Amino acid sequence: MPSGTELPWYAALPESGDGSSVRWTSGAFEAELREWVGGVLGGLGIDLVSLDAVHQRPWSTVWRGVTSDGATYWAKQNCAHQSFEAALLVVLDRLSPHRVVPVVAADVERGLHLVPDQGPVFALTVADDDVDAWCRVAAEAMHLQRELVGHEADLLGAGITALPPAESAAYVEARVASLTALAPDDPRRMADDVAHRLRALLPAVTAWADDVGSLGLRESLVHNDLHASNVFATAHGMRFFDFGDAVLAHPLSALFVPLNVLLHRFGATPDDPRLRRVADAALEVWGDVVPVAALRSALPSALRLGRLGRAESWLRVTATLTPEEAVEHGDAGTWWLGALGDEPPLS
Repeated sequence: MPSGTELPWYAALPESGDGSSVRWTSGAFEAELREWVGGVLGGLGIDLVSLDAVHQRPWSTVWRGVTSDGATYWAKQNCAHQSFEAALLVVLDRLSPHRVVPVVAADVERGLHLVPDQGPVFALTVADDDVDAWCRVAAEAMHLQRELVGHEADLLGAGITALPPAESAAYVEARVASLTALAPDDPRRMADDVAHRLRALLPAVTAWADDVGSLGLRESLVHNDLHASNVFATAHGMRFFDFGDAVLAHPLSALFVPLNVLLHRFGATPDDPRLRRVADAALEVWGDVVPVAALRSALPSALRLGRLGRAESWLRVTATLTPEEAVEHGDAGTWWLGALGDEPPLS
């Protein structure tokens, strides 16, 4: 590379650090969070009565706050490399307020945000095999993406990373080099045979990227963990949340997660017509921009590239796991990257 040329952000793995989960279970953090939530609500003339941890995971902590008037609020902080979610929610609340959970407050520096309760998540209100419900989720997520087209600078400014199709092969090559260079006892280390397989796959990765690039769709927000438990169906429409895994990527790659979830939930095969229904509901949203036939043709390539988003979000998480957490989750990002050559969930 010529002297002075800036290296791409994926030239090195996310910086390692101490696990946030250790701090999240401390009395000091609870006091800090209680002071912040209480101060925010107090400024609105509301008294905080209780604040309790509901979800303590290696990648995030979520607390339920109950106020004197019986209302519920949710406070969240992510691990270091996904702490951009607070800033991202502020941007989304400004650009597409009717499609995301409303933000009561956000401390961007600390990665904290507070949102009001929206009732049960969508998954708790519909049957597991309700294909129409999944069609709604997929289509509404595409509508959110369309509203954000042209706002890439705002999204990147919030701190998410970009995975444009044209850089897919370079991303894979760089990540393979970094993961194979890790110490033998690092659970993130990639086995040599997997690295060899991925390097041989690089021409195919370039071909997939060309497929989706030929559609001419601009990159947009990819939720990267899109399923019915990360959306509320409210009286004002569907509102999405939990954007800690988000990336800026090709819009069709966002369908990887929901179709992959359904593939396993239904015990289906990639030619299952139920999966096609969900995909078509999403593709129709872009049908006035690109012919649906062309979108269908390129979708398998977009779904393959969707695995890169899953790999990247896990690599962000695994960088700051404690040794105990790494035993269970440490190889997740490497596993997802190694699965790049697997068949897509929809043929």
